[in-house]
Amino acid sequence: MPWWGILLVFFGTFLVFALLHAVAKNKRPFSRALLSIAIGLGTLFAVNLSTGLTGVSIPVSLLSVLTAAVGGVPGVTLILALNLFF
Repeated sequence: MPWWGILLVFFGTFLVFALLHAVAKNKRPFSRALLSIAIGLGTLFAVNLSTGLTGVSIPVSLLSVLTAAVGGVPGVTLILALNLFF
């Protein structure tokens, strides 16, 4: 996937989150959307940071980063569950 396609996916994700927060009548939908994406990416980072203690790691690829950004904590949990079974 070209770099502009990756940026387009991230921007689209940001707009969808901002729209959802605007519909939910949040005061600052854009900052809440950035926070939602940051929490997902932070969770992915925290799982990979604790690999030495837990023995669990998620390979960082475009798919895992997009899943973490779009899905947040449930997305990272899904990656961990799929990593456990496959």
